[in-house]
Amino acid sequence: MKRLALIGFLATINLTAHGTTPTYVSFPDDLPAAGSHGTDVVPSGAGLEDTSHPTHVIGKGTAASCTSAEVVAAVKSGGIITFDCGEAPVTIQMTATAKIFNNAASKTVIDGGGRVTLSGMKQRRILYMNTCDEGLVWTTSHCQNQEYPQLTVQNITFINGNASSGGSAAPEGGAIYASGGRFKVVNARFFSNSGYGTGTGAYGGAIFAFEQYQGLPVYVVHSTFGGESNLSNTCANGGALGSISTSWYIVNTVLTYNHATGRGGNPPASGTPGGGSGGAFYDDGVSFSLTLAGSTVEYNSANEYGAALTFILDNASGGSLTIKDSTIMGNTGGTWYPKYPQISEEDYDPTYVTNSIIVN
Repeated sequence: MKRLALIGFLATINLTAHGTTPTYVSFPDDLPAAGSHGTDVVPSGAGLEDTSHPTHVIGKGTAASCTSAEVVAAVKSGGIITFDCGEAPVTIQMTATAKIFNNAASKTVIDGGGRVTLSGMKQRRILYMNTCDEGLVWTTSHCQNQEYPQLTVQNITFINGNASSGGSAAPEGGAIYASGGRFKVVNARFFSNSGYGTGTGAYGGAIFAFEQYQGLPVYVVHSTFGGESNLSNTCANGGALGSISTSWYIVNTVLTYNHATGRGGNPPASGTPGGGSGGAFYDDGVSFSLTLAGSTVEYNSANEYGAALTFILDNASGGSLTIKDSTIMGNTGGTWYPKYPQISEEDYDPTYVTNSIIVN
């Protein structure tokens, strides 16, 4: 039987008082557009970064001049990175993972101008940041909670990233692994990225995020994950997005057709490899929150729990789940839905739903 949750009413937001609606570049191709039709206000600091004075410009006006080696070198140096690859859309085949070095720049912004796609070629992760990775230089004695570096990806597409091959030590975040500092995504698209397909330690086919400075949220703004059935992001848990004890603010975003592919749950049932929870999103741990605003979560699937979302706040410790102005429907598979269909969470987790539709 279908169950509908249409809850509350949000007063009209005064955009003049709270900020104006940003203008995003479009993507001139036939793939799904970035972002939902949501118009929720973007939090301060979560919007587009200014790239009018770039530190690095990749390319010399042609597609051939935009190479994986240039991307890797620019990301290693950090700063504001833009592209000059010609007027037509271009896909850069990444023959190596681009890595943020912690001692290079306080901020790195990668702006594809709506015309650049970075492809992992189904062979490797595309972008890696980890303040606690000694190989990327330790810069503080508290790498798990440091303010810098900060990474923004905007106006760009990530496709065919793969964290499950190539000897990756971290089995999640097929497109992006971002641990430490701060991380945000604005007007970006993620298609056909993958992490390990089974197990309890793999979260986020497109993005894995962890240990954000002072517990501040990862921002995901006006972006698309999946979008069509042949463009699914997949991972054992959290088909698109995954993390542990990490807060997220997801606004005006599309999460559709992603899959949590594991089997057996966390911890795994006897005789199973584990995983299979959070078709679009997975997070568990302590002291974290998820806000889903102006967003669409549809046609995702999970084998065990949370066809749409798995949000497990242990012992109701310092966090909450907030869903506003959003639609969650048509997600399939899984069990354990104590409050709302397609959302797995503990009974005691603080949950606030307004002006949203949640239906099987």
